[in-house]
Amino acid sequence: MAKCEICEKSIAHGNKISIARSHVSRRTSRTFRPNLRRVKAIVNGDVKTISVCSKCLRSGKVKRA
Repeated sequence: MAKCEICEKSIAHGNKISIARSHVSRRTSRTFRPNLRRVKAIVNGDVKTISVCSKCLRSGKVKRA
């Protein structure tokens, strides 16, 4: 499953809403996917390739190799 290995962010489900004439007319299901990147990072002193979301990369939670 698509999941960030740092913050455990994964796929979320919700509704796609169609708005017509100032009220909600229809709802269909949709999927929110995390923005994952395959990155070589230092984990416990070893270089490993892990899936990390872009938020963790930007905030500096991951030390790149």
